[in-house]
Amino acid sequence: MFFLLSKVLDFVLMPLVWITAFFVAAWLGRAKPWSMKVAKTGMVLLLFCSNPFFCNEALRLWEPKPVPIRSLEVHDAAVLLSGVTYMHKEIPDRVSSMWGAERIFHTIALYRAGKVKQIIVSGGSGKVFAEAVPESIQIKNILLQAGIPGKDILTEEHSRNTFENAVFTKTLLQQHPQIKSLVLVTSAFHMPRAMGCFQKAGIPVTSFPTDFYFQPRNWDPDDWLIPNERSLVRWQQLLHEMAGYLVYQFKGYQ
Repeated sequence: MFFLLSKVLDFVLMPLVWITAFFVAAWLGRAKPWSMKVAKTGMVLLLFCSNPFFCNEALRLWEPKPVPIRSLEVHDAAVLLSGVTYMHKEIPDRVSSMWGAERIFHTIALYRAGKVKQIIVSGGSGKVFAEAVPESIQIKNILLQAGIPGKDILTEEHSRNTFENAVFTKTLLQQHPQIKSLVLVTSAFHMPRAMGCFQKAGIPVTSFPTDFYFQPRNWDPDDWLIPNERSLVRWQQLLHEMAGYLVYQFKGYQ
């Protein structure tokens, strides 16, 4: 039930849903004196959420700072959280990736640099009503194709959210007591919630955020004046993550 509700919440938090709702309400009530105020509210919300500067400032406040690879101590394993791949039914001979694929690339970089000795991939299927290949298996295939030895890859194939990532990873670690120190690899905007869940589960991890969405501050007037549809998507992702963080705190997951 919680997994299904999280999908509904994701839809409700889309800025475009609210913007559309304001414009539809203004159109339906166009004969009412309040319709113009509602339309103006929708326009202000659209301009704010599509403004790259404001979006970037919000991301800079939320995302943790990057961690240089050279500053990282050697750890037994990296825990790579999934949520970045899918199997395209019409292209079944390869794994397709979405935003966040840097999680995979940077985990490979950590392994190649000798900063981690093994890789734990955590993640089941994100499908609500259909069966799918667990993401951890999809990512394992990518790691194997990148030349990572199979003996150095462990998979957790049942989790469907960040809380379960931590819980099921802990169960997996109990079967591998030789793994003592861990690096947690996930997208920067997702790291606060992920760290909270792993700490709550009693798994000490070192944060290694990747896939940063924030950009260097740009004082170019274009960022102030020209709307960008990508900002709407970034706001959706950020609001979803912030809501998830608050819900997880309320439920005691972190």
